[in-house]
Amino acid sequence: MLSRKGLIPEDYLLTRLAEDVLQPKFKTKSRKVRFVTKNGTCNVAHTNIREQGRFLLDVFTTLVDLKWLHTLLIFTMSFLCSWLLFGMIWWLIAFAHGDLDQKGDDFVPCVTDIHSFSSAFLFSIEVQVTIGFGGRMITEECVSAIVILIIQNIVGLVINAIMLGCIFMKTAQANRRAETLIFSKHAVITVRNNKLCFMFRLGDLRKSMIISATVHVQVVRKTVTNEGEIVPLDQIDIQMDNPVGTNSIFLVSPLIISHVIDKNSPLYDLSAADLQHRDIEVVVILEGVVETTGITTQARTSYLSEEILWGHRFVPTVSEEDGMYAVDYSKFGNTVKVATPSCSARALDNAGGLESFRLQECSSSGGASVKRRIRHQHTKEL
Repeated sequence: MLSRKGLIPEDYLLTRLAEDVLQPKFKTKSRKVRFVTKNGTCNVAHTNIREQGRFLLDVFTTLVDLKWLHTLLIFTMSFLCSWLLFGMIWWLIAFAHGDLDQKGDDFVPCVTDIHSFSSAFLFSIEVQVTIGFGGRMITEECVSAIVILIIQNIVGLVINAIMLGCIFMKTAQANRRAETLIFSKHAVITVRNNKLCFMFRLGDLRKSMIISATVHVQVVRKTVTNEGEIVPLDQIDIQMDNPVGTNSIFLVSPLIISHVIDKNSPLYDLSAADLQHRDIEVVVILEGVVETTGITTQARTSYLSEEILWGHRFVPTVSEEDGMYAVDYSKFGNTVKVATPSCSARALDNAGGLESFRLQECSSSGGASVKRRIRHQHTKEL
């Protein structure tokens, strides 16, 4: 089975993103340039690289990183060039020994049945790919021909090893497995267990599992140090609370990954109003080992400030049906509005926690209603 039954809805937008949900309306602002795109590619351009020769020091990785068209072109040209090169060498050997001229029956050539460059080229192909049609063969007359035969066999084996290994690595690249690892299109900030939390949802569409899956989250933003140094891409790690209580997650069904916004969090001073004006980006990295191949894979996405919904919560996707758990992926990215304080986590802590904050809100709202009643009664008397 390539994927689980009935899990990709018709309105699926991208491979790694869940369906779109309604966003709250805010004033439009200039869109921040992403550090990591929604599909996981890094939006970074490397320019003015002077030492281009360093890429040639790691030829194998360079070949694997090339596009398929360029790889297939190099694959074809490497064999053609080697056949042509050794075909020319075999023709030169035959020309130097006089094999191209018609001789008597007692003449022993270096290679039989070579009369032109075409026949030398065909013999080069037969030697390198070990076809051996039987019409042309090497004799013990020329030592140089024997040496060239050995060299061509070694060169052919090296080319086969490099190019076939390159093709295999390109077809078995770990980022192909990441296409079935999905993230919710939006992240949310809401209250969970009386604490303000940042949450997002991730899932795996395949039945084959990701072993030792771990989640790393970073906040990428522009910061200024105490000395006035501007750091355009300051990457700050934030601690996640995995649902299973360990460093690894058991990704057999969609999971909601949560981060408690406490005093050690870079989101500690962030409120609902600040969220729409600050240029922050939360980068999520899911990493693990593919069960079927044993190759480490990595899936990435990011959330800009306008993609973080304040006061929303993800709807459940797992239900029990016919003695087993069923996952409804049509609800993967759906959220609902819930009552959430619009202040920052620091303001909540200064107010004495969520319960004290609610009591203060109730008392302030009660006092305001009493004042409105007195004002209304005073208006009637007048």
